Amino acid sequence: MKIFIATKNQKKLVELTRILIPLGFEVLSEKDLDSPLEEIEETGTTFKENAILKAKAGLKKTGYISVADDSGICVDYLSGAPGIFSARYSGGNDTDNNNKLLKELEGIPMKKRQAHYTAAIACVFPDGREFTVEGQCHGHIALEPQEGNGGFGYDPLFISENGPFSQLTAEQKDTISHRGKALRLFKEEIEKYL
Repeated sequence: MKIFIATKNQKKLVELTRILIPLGFEVLSEKDLDSPLEEIEETGTTFKENAILKAKAGLKKTGYISVADDSGICVDYLSGAPGIFSARYSGGNDTDNNNKLLKELEGIPMKKRQAHYTAAIACVFPDGREFTVEGQCHGHIALEPQEGNGGFGYDPLFISENGPFSQLTAEQKDTISHRGKALRLFKEEIEKYL
């Protein structure tokens, strides 16, 4: 069964594909289209709302079942920021976002640096049905970026119960990450729809 992943983020695409293919889907992405996906304005106030907006854009473009993710990091001390603005927190790239977050938490002791990643995954069907699932992974923000070749986004700063996300293998991360948890829920949910 064909399923379209509505994302322009290549790192998310790799992560989603790695988990969806074993579920028996033929995964399609923007590279399989004749023209690129339009940039979607993320006007939702929650991760779930933004994921639905992206998935609906994918369905409109392709006509296939479409899946989209919206995710980010929420820092308790910052009242949940950067939250849904995680990708555009600094107006720059991942490094700029990480630097801004560290600056916002400058002088804040480790015991007050709790944070969690949230991933919402939306699935929309050509017949109008839709659902969303959400996963979270709790941890804290490091005092400085942690060395490692794994992950992307805020992963160099995020320390889970299993250690820094940047130091985990893809398989280790999938078992505990917000997106891994959301995709396991997604698998359970989509089986009810098929």
